[in-house]
Amino acid sequence: MGTSEAEDKARRLQEVADAAERAFRLLPAAPEELPHHGARSRAPAHRINSDPDTVERDLVRLVLTLVELLRQLMERQALHRVDQGDLTEEQEERLGATLMVLHDRMSALCAQYGLRMEDLNLDLGPLGTLLPPAD
Repeated sequence: MGTSEAEDKARRLQEVADAAERAFRLLPAAPEELPHHGARSRAPAHRINSDPDTVERDLVRLVLTLVELLRQLMERQALHRVDQGDLTEEQEERLGATLMVLHDRMSALCAQYGLRMEDLNLDLGPLGTLLPPAD
């Protein structure tokens, strides 16, 4: 393995380690990690509070959010290809129909789990929302 390949591999491993570290910081704190301020102690504000009663719905919401993000990215890529003239008229029609079916299926899945499409737009705090505003 050459030097640049080894450096590239080390960089990728470090990126994975950094991502894992960020992810673990979001896990609920263990009781021994919580600060004890007399009788009043509470979890740090940056911890995720998970409710066992809603964990399935929350997981479905997260998965559907990721699928919706990918669907929107695919839609933008398709529009870009149409604008560039890379597709035949038949390909444009087929792509348009496929994207409409994907959108309908997403709406149906949201309805099945009692969610709205707006519920999939996660608030990322100072970064704004994950998905762009609805047109």
